[in-house]
Amino acid sequence: MASDGTGLSRRKFLGTALTGVGAAALSPWLVSACSSSGSGAAGHVNSADLSTVLPRFVPDTGGPAPDLPSVTGAAGAATDPGFLKYPTDLVRTVSKVPGSGGSYTAITPLWGSIPAPGNPYYQAVNAALGAQLTVQPANGNNYAQTVPTLVAGNKLPDWLQIPTWWNANINVGELVVAKFADLTGHLAGDAVKKYPHLAAIPAGGWQAGAWQNRLYGIPSFTTQANFAAALFYRKDLFQTKGINPTTVNSADTLFALGKELTSTSANVWAFDMIWLMLQQIFKVPPLSNIVTVVDGKVTSAFETPQLAAALEFAYKVAKSGYVHPDALAGHDSEAKQRFYGGKVLVSADGPGAWNMQDALLGQASAARYVRDAFPLFSNDGSTPTIALTNSASIVSYLNKNLSGAQIEECLAIADYLAAPYGSAEYTLINYGVQGVHWTMGPTGPVYTTQGTKEANQNTYQFLCSYRNVVTNPGHEEVSRLLHAWSVDAVKRAYKPPFWNMNVNTPARFASISTGTQVNDIIKQVTFGTKTPADVASAAKAWRTSGGQQLIDWYQKEVVDKYGTGQ
Repeated sequence: MASDGTGLSRRKFLGTALTGVGAAALSPWLVSACSSSGSGAAGHVNSADLSTVLPRFVPDTGGPAPDLPSVTGAAGAATDPGFLKYPTDLVRTVSKVPGSGGSYTAITPLWGSIPAPGNPYYQAVNAALGAQLTVQPANGNNYAQTVPTLVAGNKLPDWLQIPTWWNANINVGELVVAKFADLTGHLAGDAVKKYPHLAAIPAGGWQAGAWQNRLYGIPSFTTQANFAAALFYRKDLFQTKGINPTTVNSADTLFALGKELTSTSANVWAFDMIWLMLQQIFKVPPLSNIVTVVDGKVTSAFETPQLAAALEFAYKVAKSGYVHPDALAGHDSEAKQRFYGGKVLVSADGPGAWNMQDALLGQASAARYVRDAFPLFSNDGSTPTIALTNSASIVSYLNKNLSGAQIEECLAIADYLAAPYGSAEYTLINYGVQGVHWTMGPTGPVYTTQGTKEANQNTYQFLCSYRNVVTNPGHEEVSRLLHAWSVDAVKRAYKPPFWNMNVNTPARFASISTGTQVNDIIKQVTFGTKTPADVASAAKAWRTSGGQQLIDWYQKEVVDKYGTGQ
C-alpha cells in the first residue's frame, strides 16, 4: 500500500468501512433487490477461466519513471513502483478530451466534509473530462447503509463504488449481474488497448471485478504486492540498543527478543499484539477464507497443524509478561500511540501503516522515530513464505441501463482517471488546478485553503485510479524501507487457496461463513484468557453446526468446478 500527498485513503476506507459491515447489515437488501427467491446463488470465478475475459496487460510508458522500479517476485507478485519525489514536469498522457458531452452521476464514500456541488474543482475536472460527471459523495461512515438503500429503492447511479470485502457475506455477485453493465466486450483481450491507462492495470485488479466468468468491475489502487501484515520494530531504538533485527529468524529468537526488550520498571514492553504476523511466521493458511485446501480437499482453516502451533506460541507470548498490558486488554485504538511513545518496540500491522503520516506522528513523539520491519522468517528457521491477499479492494461498476456508447464514454473517463502518478491528469484529479487548489512546494503539490476544501477528498479515485504506488514526498527513507521490505516479501509470496476469486456463498451460510464463534476464541487466546484447547473445541463445534456443510459446498461448487485460484 502507498501513501502520498493526497492521503489516499484506501487505508482509511479499509479501516473505517469494515466496521459493522456484514451479512446482517446488507444481505437482506441485496437479496430482495435482485433475487425473488433470496437463495443467495453463488457467483464464482477462477483465474484459469478468465484468460479470454480479462484485459490484456500493456505496461504504461507515458508517465514519469519511478525512482524505485517494480521488482518481480514469485507467484506473479511484484512490488509497487516507488517515487521519492513528486515529478515537476507534469507530462500529459491523454491525447484528447475523453468525454463526448454526456452526463452521468456517481456515488462514492467520503470521510470528512462533503464539498459543495458544482465547486470550481468539480468544474475543472468536468472540463478536462469533456463530460458532466456529477459526483455525489456519501458519508463514508454510513456507506454500508447507503448502498442497500439505493438498491432497494431502484435508485442506483450511473457509476457506483462497491468494496470487495462485502463479497464474502452478501450477494454482490448476484447484484452485479442483475444491475450492472457487462464490460467484457469493451475491455477483454486487446479491446482494452483503446484505453491505454486501463490496459496498464495489472490483471489481478480486473479479477476483483469479474463475476460468473464475465468482467463487470473497474478497479482502483491495484497492487501485485498486497500482504496482510508486517512485523514492525522501532529502528531508532533498536540501533540505540545495538540490536540487529536480522538475528530474529525463528520463533525462539523472537521470544528471546521479548525478554531482552521488556523492562516493566521502565514502563517498556517488547510486544504489542503480533498475532497477524505469527500467522505468517507459522505458515498458517489465511483464516480470512474460513476454509482451506489440502491435497485438493477442502477442509476447515481452524483445524490445521500450523494454526495449532501458532496458537500455542501466541498463548506462550501472552503469558510471558512481554506484551503490553493494554494490548492484552484489547485497547487496539491506542496501539500506535504505544509504539510512537516507545512503550512497545515490536508490533504487527498492515503495510499500509508504513507511510509519511506515520513518520510525522511518530516524530512528534520521538524526534528520531523510524519504523522498519523485520525481514520475513519462519517459526523453525526454514524458508519463510507470505500469502498474497487480493489485488484490489475497491471496485466500481457502471449501471446496466447505460447504452453501449455511454459505457464507452465512461470507460474513456476511467482511462483518464487511471493516468500515471505525477502526470498532468493525475495531478488534476488528486490536487485540482495549480494556483487555485495547490501550489508546488519543495516536495510536491501543497493544497491551498480552497484546495483543502474542494480537492483534498477522494472521490474520483474510488471510480478508477492508477495502480498502487509507494510515495511519501519529503520522507524518502519511509519509501526506501517499505520498498526494500517488499522486495524481500514478493520473493517469498504465494497464492493461497481462493486467491483473487469472487465467491458468494449461499445465504444459508451467512452466519457460519464468518467463523465468528471460533475467531472470538482465537482472539482471546492471543490475550491469554483462553487456551488453544478452547479453540480446538470451538472449531469442532463450528464444523458440526454448519461448517461441514460449508466445506462440502466449497468442495463441490468451487474447487471441483473452478479450482482453487492458485
